[in-house]
Amino acid sequence: MTQTDADAKPEKEPERRTGPVTFTKQVVGELRKVRWPTRRELITYTIVVIVFVLIMVGYVSLLDFGFGEAVTWLYSQFTPNAGGGGGAGVPGQ
Repeated sequence: MTQTDADAKPEKEPERRTGPVTFTKQVVGELRKVRWPTRRELITYTIVVIVFVLIMVGYVSLLDFGFGEAVTWLYSQFTPNAGGGGGAGVPGQ
C-alpha cells in the first residue's frame, strides 16, 4: 500500500510565541483598520437594541404569565378541595 497525501502526517513546526510588544503593535494595527460608527449611527443602533430588548422582555413576560396561569388552572382542576377548606395547620378550624 502506498501512503497518500491525506494519510501523511503534516510536520508541524513549533509555533513561536509573540512577545507583548509585538502583540500590542498588532492589536493597534488591527484597531486602525476598524470602521468605527459615527455618533449618529451609535445612537441609532443603541435605540434599536433597547427597543428590541424591551419587546423581547414583554413577549417573554407574557409567555411566563400565560404558562403560570395555565399551570395554576391545571392544578386547580386536579386537586381535591381546591380553593379553601380547612386542613391541618389552619387556625380557627
